[in-house]
Amino acid sequence: MQRIRIRYAKRGRLRFTSHRDVSRAIERAVVRAGIPMAYSSGFHPHPRISYAGASPTGAASESEYVELGLAESREPAAVGEALDAVLPDGLDVVTAVDAATSATGSLSELLTASHWLVDLGDTPVAHAREAVEAFLATDAVTVERMTKKGMRSFDCRAAVVRLAVTADGDLDLLLEHTVPAVRPDDVLTGLRAVSGLEVPATGLLTRVAQGVLDRAAESIGDPLATR
Repeated sequence: MQRIRIRYAKRGRLRFTSHRDVSRAIERAVVRAGIPMAYSSGFHPHPRISYAGASPTGAASESEYVELGLAESREPAAVGEALDAVLPDGLDVVTAVDAATSATGSLSELLTASHWLVDLGDTPVAHAREAVEAFLATDAVTVERMTKKGMRSFDCRAAVVRLAVTADGDLDLLLEHTVPAVRPDDVLTGLRAVSGLEVPATGLLTRVAQGVLDRAAESIGDPLATR
């Protein structure tokens, strides 16, 4: 079985699409594109498609990942082009590679951090930078969020590798993937708790990249890079 790893983007109105809807769209697309999928065994075979690091509903993303298991060998670029041609506008294939030639490990093992840009709306840049300085100077910032297991309290500060305000007034955020997962909106909640910073609820969240975290360099590596 050949494994093709695909990076795709979730843009425009498609950012409001849930992960379940995205997965259904991809499952329909592989059929329409005529991709020779491998199937699981058992009474209810299903195509071998695995997802990792899906962004939350409402967030745009330039860095979503899916792995397809193929029953026949194909050129990865051709698979990507065929899939892109039949996916809805706003779900766009960025690149496709053979898993055998890319970084070693499962996709979930290779996606250990995310780089985000957060639109702060009309928030004054100076005010935002003061809030960031106060946040970074705090050892722990406890926030609460409703999860499938009920209300959870956790430290959102520990997952923040890098936090700054760009010249355009956006929040530049590098987050380590932790358990429980810390999301950009958790960091916004933490900023509000520490400094009183209020950010518009409609602010756009965009995941610029995700991959292997290098904490020392405060950067992330490409999970589809050739070995």
